[in-house]
Amino acid sequence: MQFRFLLRPARALGALAVAAALLSACGSQTDTGRWYSSAQVEAGARVFADHCASCHGPRAAATANWRQPLDNGKYPPPPLDGSAHAWHHPLSQLQRTVARGGVPLGGWMPGFAGELDEDQRLAAIAWFQSLWSDKIYASWEQRGGAGR
Repeated sequence: MQFRFLLRPARALGALAVAAALLSACGSQTDTGRWYSSAQVEAGARVFADHCASCHGPRAAATANWRQPLDNGKYPPPPLDGSAHAWHHPLSQLQRTVARGGVPLGGWMPGFAGELDEDQRLAAIAWFQSLWSDKIYASWEQRGGAGR
């Protein structure tokens, strides 16, 4: 009996440590003032470089003539840096496009659902959204952005 009593404070301390870690992690979700954390942006930079930059460019600026259709009638990858239309789409649609690709929408971007998990896809979105000006981000939020 006494042994069990001695374990209870240890369990309580363990639970407090877990709760403190969770509260700390929750606090980091708002360290950017946006829906994503700086840790997500950092992870997203790697994901974007490895999976997206070859088409959208290393700084998500895409190609100069992204508004001009190619010979096959499809458009080149658009910029994702806030200078094109990505900010017109809510987070759910951005997630869906990264997961399923642009083919269902008439584009040619491959889907990454089998290659990237949801956290990686969200991190990539967080990274390119971190390039958006505060004005563009605010406009995105006014349009329903993160769905809050």
